[in-house]
Parts: sequence; C-alpha cells; structure tokens
Amino acid sequence: MTGTASAVHDLTASFEAVFDAYFGEIHRYVAQRLGPDDAEDVVAETFLAAYRRRDVYDPSRATVRTWLYGIATKLIGKHRRSEIRALKALRVADGDLSGHFDDQAAARVSAQALRPDLARAIARLNQGDRDVLLLVALAGLSHEEIAVALGIPYGTVGSRLSRARRKLRDALGGVNPVEDSRG
Repeated sequence: MTGTASAVHDLTASFEAVFDAYFGEIHRYVAQRLGPDDAEDVVAETFLAAYRRRDVYDPSRATVRTWLYGIATKLIGKHRRSEIRALKALRVADGDLSGHFDDQAAARVSAQALRPDLARAIARLNQGDRDVLLLVALAGLSHEEIAVALGIPYGTVGSRLSRARRKLRDALGGVNPVEDSRG
C-alpha cells in the first residue's frame, strides 16, 4: 500500500475519530460565519463531503484540519446570503457578544471588535477577501494553511488579507481590527 493509499485507509478507518476531533472547532467557525441555524446543516454537509471524498484526500497537501476548513469555507460560499444577513444583524445588535463565542480566536474578533461598523465592513468585502480574513481571525489558520484550504497561491492569501485589512481600516477610520503576526 502506498503512503497516500495508507493515509486514505487510515482516514477511512478513523473517520469517527476525525469527526470527534474537529467537529466542535469546525462548528464554531461555521456558526460564527453563518449563525447557529445554518451552522448545523453546513457542518453536517462538511463532514459528509469529507467522508465521501476521503479517497481523494492527500495528506501531503494538507492536514485533515486544513482540508476540513477548506470544505467548510467552500460550503459557506454557497450560503453567502445567510452570512451577509448574519453580519448585517450583528451591526444592529446591542450588547457584548463575547458570551456567544468560547474560543480564543473568536474572542479576538468578538466583544469590542465585532461591533456594528466592523460587521458592515466585513459584509462589504468580496467573498475571497472575507474568506481569508475570517480564516485568520476566526479559525487561526496560517497563510500556508489558508492557501491549501482554499486552493489559492500563498501570495494570494497575503494580498487578499492585506486588501481586506486596508478596507476595514478605511471603514473604521484607521483602526486595524485584525492583527496577525503569522506569515
């Protein structure tokens, strides 16, 4: 059995372990992008797609985690209208949002950062820029992981993130809402 065939066999044999290990993380990411109502369906679709495509998974290209984020992000694209509605709803929401998100990555963009003007600015980004920005801010992926997850060149990740930050800074009067030291 070749290395890739062995890894696919391992993924098939341990898919329950993959589900157990990554369900919560992927669910938090999708829920932050689309809201809890759509998250259940998208996460279920994500793991179903991963299970069905387990034979094409290439561990030399991406970790299982990165691969799952790529699938989830592509499915989120199909639910883009819901995401924009959720971002628009955030801009009119009052109060502290930090209680809705429990991981450290979400905390960076919740509470003070996810205020109405930021939500509006994020909603105005094109989908590619928004995906890169939110994979950094919500999922904590590195540029390399994002490139693999989205199937785009490494340099494109940097340019999309830079463009998204610039647009957000402009919309927020010079404030940079997303700090990222990865490269």
